[in-house]
Amino acid sequence: MLPDDLTGKDTIDLGCGTAYVSAWLARRGARPVGIDNSPKQIETARRCQAQFGIDFPIVLGNAEELPFPDASFDLAISEYGACLWADPDRWVPEAARVLRPGGRLAFLTNSLLMYLTVPQLEGEATMSLQRPQFGMGRTDWGLDASIEFHLSHSGWIDLLHRSGLDVERLVELRAPDGDLDEVVDDMASRRWARQWPVEEIWIARRLA
Repeated sequence: MLPDDLTGKDTIDLGCGTAYVSAWLARRGARPVGIDNSPKQIETARRCQAQFGIDFPIVLGNAEELPFPDASFDLAISEYGACLWADPDRWVPEAARVLRPGGRLAFLTNSLLMYLTVPQLEGEATMSLQRPQFGMGRTDWGLDASIEFHLSHSGWIDLLHRSGLDVERLVELRAPDGDLDEVVDDMASRRWARQWPVEEIWIARRLA
């Protein structure tokens, strides 16, 4: 998910939460900035920074309306965060806007198949389809007002292209060998996740 060489790269972590991804980036020589809309998450992130001696800016804000100039970053990354809980029609164009030409967007989210086969947010993925693929987008799970955003593969590709991003890779993650009955994700057993991806990584490059 991360480039081989991050030394001196300006990065933005979209929906950074406790900013552990940005901490990884900092340890590999990047100049990270995190942004999150939760003051409590940012408070936790700053405690972690103090504890581990890693310092970088963390901004209170929304990935749907980034408070940064155009072409500010070499890498925009979202490990869940914005790519799951922000409106993709808003955050993807914003991510593209703040990327420099040739910069990359990388995001990790639930796989298409996992989404289509879970009966509800707290249920495990099943062996059959539970909801239609057409019309995917805003999903209200009805549990504590939980709202997520899920797109089909064609939906992601179309949106990324419209935003000036060229898809370089789609990585569908497979669980490693082990006890097939073990739950390896909140929503899937290893048996399921050895046959179908629970998560997928998208990597796209900003065109000139």
